[in-house]
Amino acid sequence: MSVLSELNVGESGVLVGLDLPESVQNHLMHMGFVPDALVTVLLRAPAGDPTVYGVDGMEIALRRETAAAIRVRAAEAEDLEDNEDAYLPERIEAAQ
Repeated sequence: MSVLSELNVGESGVLVGLDLPESVQNHLMHMGFVPDALVTVLLRAPAGDPTVYGVDGMEIALRRETAAAIRVRAAEAEDLEDNEDAYLPERIEAAQ
């Protein structure tokens, strides 16, 4: 298990938990950051912060300190297959 901020561009993780204040958790959950959601790193700013993540068909920029409080596990092949809107390499390239 790791945290979202440790993933590199192009890598995906499955959301395990949010270690954030309840108001922030609720906001992120409304945008698709729910348990078992597949989250893909799409683009990182040149200075490393913020980073754009793809989740549930949306692209969301998060600061490193927020992403460091989001626990994820490694995405396996079946996680990627189950998500019809998994961010394909061409989407990642387009974001860059």
